[in-house]
Amino acid sequence: MSDIRIRTATLNDLPILLNFEQSIVKAERPFDVTLAADPISYYDIETLLSDTNSKVVVATDGEKIVGSGFGVIKNASNYLEHDTYANFHFMYVDLDYRGKGINALIIDDLKKWANAQGIFEIRLTVYNDNIAAIKAYEKVGFKKHIIEMRLEQSSTNTHHLN
Repeated sequence: MSDIRIRTATLNDLPILLNFEQSIVKAERPFDVTLAADPISYYDIETLLSDTNSKVVVATDGEKIVGSGFGVIKNASNYLEHDTYANFHFMYVDLDYRGKGINALIIDDLKKWANAQGIFEIRLTVYNDNIAAIKAYEKVGFKKHIIEMRLEQSSTNTHHLN
């Protein structure tokens, strides 16, 4: 593997990060029929870069940015045993660099950041049919936890129970 390093992202990285975000949207479109038409944006990356409750990181090969991810601290529901958790998003690795353990390096850096904040519950969401992503997350210790389901209804196809 090349000399891959993980560092905190800066505002100078924003153009590349915005391109990564669009690559994520494009890759996830086949998994979600409910996404609005382009252009869409999942994250306010510029705000996340300066938010004290988040950390945005990039993976670099020399000066080239080849991956990204961020963690954000969230309040947990009152019925859970933890008060806060870290939610990871924006996991992206350039196509030419996939399969080299970069995702694991990004997640490891974000896990260390979360632990330094006193947070040990970490979550992320992934589409059920995105098998490659699920395998990558399982490889670094994530386990399936809950399935979100949806039901699309319209006035012409609803059925009433009697």
